[in-house]
Amino acid sequence: MKHDPVKNLFDLKQFGEFGDVNPSVTDSATFTFMQAKTMTETFKGEAEGCFLYSRHWNPSNKYLADAMAAMEGTEAGWVTASGMSAITTVLMHLCKSGDHIVSSMTTYGGTFAFMLNWLPKYNIEVSFVDITDLEAVKAAIRPNTKVIYTETMTNPLLQISDIPSLSEIAHEMGAKLVVDNTFTPLIVAPALHGADIVLYSLTKFVNGKNDCVAGAICASQQFINEIIDVNDGTAMLLGPVLDPFRSSSVLKNLHTLHIRMKQHSYNAMYLAKKFKEAGIKFIYPGLTEHPGHSLMKKMMNTDFGFGGMIAIDTQTVEKANALMECMEMADVGYLAVSLGYFKTLFSNSGKSTSSEVPDDIQRQMGLSEGLVRFSVGLDHDIENTWQRIQRCMVQTGIL
Repeated sequence: MKHDPVKNLFDLKQFGEFGDVNPSVTDSATFTFMQAKTMTETFKGEAEGCFLYSRHWNPSNKYLADAMAAMEGTEAGWVTASGMSAITTVLMHLCKSGDHIVSSMTTYGGTFAFMLNWLPKYNIEVSFVDITDLEAVKAAIRPNTKVIYTETMTNPLLQISDIPSLSEIAHEMGAKLVVDNTFTPLIVAPALHGADIVLYSLTKFVNGKNDCVAGAICASQQFINEIIDVNDGTAMLLGPVLDPFRSSSVLKNLHTLHIRMKQHSYNAMYLAKKFKEAGIKFIYPGLTEHPGHSLMKKMMNTDFGFGGMIAIDTQTVEKANALMECMEMADVGYLAVSLGYFKTLFSNSGKSTSSEVPDDIQRQMGLSEGLVRFSVGLDHDIENTWQRIQRCMVQTGIL
């Protein structure tokens, strides 16, 4: 049976306590028990449906976590105060001193910095590889490898990870495959292709408003129970809890995600074709020139297109900056980090969201100093947007 993430999401019956069409917001840090033994059972994880403290669970966060799990096709979920807290919670729970991780070299700069600079403090080693080279992944595996980590569509080079093959490699060695799906919600469901844990920065496409930061962990019920265990659960003890008001807000925005992703994808595809016609060097998995195009087609839900992320290579930092400044003045969008907003956002990745990656590794992964990453917005008249971009390209000497 085909996984239908939107049907799964809309089939959830989530009412407020007074029949509200929106679930009630839990404006409480702690919860009352009518019997002392129920509190004891709750602390032991033996009381179904009871809440003990908002750092552990609260109804608002449970609503959002359940919705994310339904969308992803996992047994359970948990929500966090940021995308990075979702990533760090999972990796620190799966790994201990002496363990090893194999990670995509091309990944979000904050993730890269955590693995390169922070994990070694705890004697956890990371090998960075070209995640599209499966032989390189296999060669990097060690007896103490506990995790293969990647992004479905990597940031910022938009490579496509072969999730089924990576899953096989990980599971043969007794490791877990952890996949960040932030760029491709609804488009790809990594858990259905063998990923053990799926991560999100809900800040981006899922929320879509750039008005908060939040994250999500989607996995088996067993794993979620482990990370929230009051004795040794990483999520419970490190405390990356999402505020329930924000959780409620993200949940409401989640229900328009399917409409938004279609428009993001439509607009990005339109610009990709225009860049191609103009002879601009670009990266977009939706066109056959992209080396991961066929792979993505095998894994994706075609209802939602190839996503709203696209990149172009202006060759130099100077040209990238001039173009971005011109586009902002021309109302194409905003020169800003992040993505998934209703306005187009653009940034020079090597000097912003990937600036934590050392220059030599940027060169090794093929990240041009002039790469401009676009998160294409929900523009109604994308032809008009293209005309503005084109004028800026002419003005800055790129065309």
